[in-house]
Amino acid sequence: MEEIAVPQNTGSANVFSAVADPTRRAMLDLLAIKPLSAGEIVQKFPHLTQPGVSQHLRVLREAQLVGVTVQAQHRIYALKPEGFRELHEWVSKYQDFWTEKMDALESHLENRKTRKHPVMKR
Repeated sequence: MEEIAVPQNTGSANVFSAVADPTRRAMLDLLAIKPLSAGEIVQKFPHLTQPGVSQHLRVLREAQLVGVTVQAQHRIYALKPEGFRELHEWVSKYQDFWTEKMDALESHLENRKTRKHPVMKR
């Protein structure tokens, strides 16, 4: 039996842990639209405290998914595309699987449609 190498707690573990949380995914969705200040992000999540939002942003920074720049008194958060590379590489391994499954589903549905509504021959 072939052994599977399990990655140790590396940067990738941080990326996957970071995106596992729905609140952090929502923050990434917001930042995909445009960079935002910490205050603007806090306003978008009224159910969280400012320290709670800061904690989520820290996790995203440590996972290299967002970067922060300081402009006067504001901390501006923006996505770091390079931080998504490992996540993309992992997900893309399964792209062929889904393409194959979707093609099979399309074929199956076409066959059912043809059987239900046979083409009339003259």
